[in-house]
Amino acid sequence: MSDWLIYRGAGAPHDGIEHLPPPPPWRDFDGGPLVAPPAALDPASERRLGVQYREASHHRPGETERELVNAALYLRRPLLVTGAPGSGKSTLAHSVAYELGLGRVLSWPVVSRSTLRDGLYDYDAIGRLQDLQIARATPSPAADGAAAGGADDDGTGEPGGGIGRYIRLGPLGTALLPAARPRVLLVDELDKSDIDLPNDLLNVLEEGEFRIPELERLAGSAPEVAVLTDDGARVTVRGGRVRCHAFPFIVLTSNGERDFPAPLLRRCIHLHIPAPDKERLAAMVRAHFGEGAAERYASVIDRFLDREPGDVRAVDQLFNAIHLTQKAGWTDQDEEETRRRLTAELMRPLDRTR
Repeated sequence: MSDWLIYRGAGAPHDGIEHLPPPPPWRDFDGGPLVAPPAALDPASERRLGVQYREASHHRPGETERELVNAALYLRRPLLVTGAPGSGKSTLAHSVAYELGLGRVLSWPVVSRSTLRDGLYDYDAIGRLQDLQIARATPSPAADGAAAGGADDDGTGEPGGGIGRYIRLGPLGTALLPAARPRVLLVDELDKSDIDLPNDLLNVLEEGEFRIPELERLAGSAPEVAVLTDDGARVTVRGGRVRCHAFPFIVLTSNGERDFPAPLLRRCIHLHIPAPDKERLAAMVRAHFGEGAAERYASVIDRFLDREPGDVRAVDQLFNAIHLTQKAGWTDQDEEETRRRLTAELMRPLDRTR
């Protein structure tokens, strides 16, 4: 295997990220001070990779996938991953986080109503107003002490921690916090977004920073405000700005339902994942169902692959069929007919309702 590969796609954790070369000068960011490392891999990644069976090594990306993932790491660019539903686009982000020890994957599932602000931060202005009204109506010694500059005052004159209690960074905002190692962010199904979101992302992806106007306006009286992150941790935002130190490894996925603007494509490394072949499907089955599963359910895999040109099937459908076959315990001849019928229903092409 080539020595330049930081992500090797072997499914075994290692310290390769420590040997990642410095970024190009135009992608070098200086945010700080550094925040604490994220939590370790969470159940979402374990479900994706089959780590509960210690079989993550079966998720072996192809040579092109490995090379383009590493290109994105070296160049500090987002990775735009396209492919049919169930081809493993989202799993790639979890695989990189697991192998390189980058902690919990931040996830932003995009819908038609998603805006850039949803990804960056949320400000509960109504909750803040309600709490201020309650505090003023029912003064207490603790509240008076905070308003006078007590331990819970952030400089805004509010009790209980001030404005920071009402601001929570979104997955993109959390990924852009200054960290020693890049965070992994999955922006799932970007093609489902409103037409404006891809263009709205351009400046944030290029500059690696964003502003929180509600905190910028208070920077004179409250230069440092503790806010909540998408991970549930508390971090300090200075001057109302968040700027990354290590640019996050961002995976933008698309099912190909729309084209993206050229400025976004220019800022990304593009990877297209083809539909998995029999060998890769067998590896995925082993990852989730254990050694010997691919051979035991070879007929189900063959049926999954037996489709008309243009038919769309997702790997999840194959997993559902295998799990049901495994747990139902069909053994005799009468049950074999049931197995065939339900397998056919579960693996019906997604673009055909009948």
